[in-house]
Amino acid sequence: MNHSRRGFIKNMIGGTIVLSLDHFKLPQNLASHPFKLGMIADLHQDIMHDSAERLNSFIYEMKKIETDANIQLGDFAIPRPQNYTLINEFNQSNKEVLHVIGNHDTDLGFTKEEVLKVWKMTEPYYSKEIKGIKIIVLDGNETGSPTYKGGYPSFIGDTQASWLEQELKNASKPVLIFSHQPLAGPGSIDNASEIRRILEPFSENILLCLNGHTHIDGVIQINGISYLHLNSASYYWVGSNYSHLSYAENIHEQHPNIANTCPYRDPIYSHLEIDFNKKELRIDSKSSVWVGESPHQLNVPSALEMKTPFQVIPGITNRTYAI
Repeated sequence: MNHSRRGFIKNMIGGTIVLSLDHFKLPQNLASHPFKLGMIADLHQDIMHDSAERLNSFIYEMKKIETDANIQLGDFAIPRPQNYTLINEFNQSNKEVLHVIGNHDTDLGFTKEEVLKVWKMTEPYYSKEIKGIKIIVLDGNETGSPTYKGGYPSFIGDTQASWLEQELKNASKPVLIFSHQPLAGPGSIDNASEIRRILEPFSENILLCLNGHTHIDGVIQINGISYLHLNSASYYWVGSNYSHLSYAENIHEQHPNIANTCPYRDPIYSHLEIDFNKKELRIDSKSSVWVGESPHQLNVPSALEMKTPFQVIPGITNRTYAI
């Protein structure tokens, strides 16, 4: 792989991230039929009182724009019976649906195997080709991290890392990589730098890496690869020290953890569109407002926006990439 060929390497030019797919032999019909992928992250069915309405809004909008596939990026719904209807609705939202396992999807003592069974997944990490795009889904919930300090595991083990490297070596199509926990930026997995070292020799093949988990909006570029944090569908977590009421008291009585969040009034989600005719990759914007007090109004301390390109906002920013 010749990295001296600048046309194959992503470069930031005038605020637009430039990608190149010139080295791929793409199917001829891609130019007239853009690839559309619906994306929703961190719905948190087991925290929010209106998750079903938020998911239904996503499904309705994705059907209107006729996405080729829909993906949810984790922290979706614990595999307990009261969530089966919601899970099945997502699974029926498109002929192609993709799941990413989040750290909270095994709360209340549920196992990863139960998540796989109820969500109708075959493996916790996998790849799939859809309309000339290779999608790689990772599982950042593995144990075995040498730097583990407690809490939820946030790690990709050796077996999965080797599998990832082989998938990239075999890739003959442009690649999108999805994970729940980030591979770069705030909240990254314990061995993020090691995983990025696996990715970087294949930077000319990788369109984007996308994750949920952080409930923030932003993208960071490291060594020719862009890592995009997709905001939550539902809220920004502020914790028990900033507990407050955003909704009516009866809602908080039935859903007590909402008090530890700053919810978004409207559901937040996006879709990614790759238009080979226009030579563009676009992330659709979505915006809302806070319900009740915002993190800023609550004086939640954060150096995030001063030190990183990420924002705590009730929305997803529109982004365009030239390819």
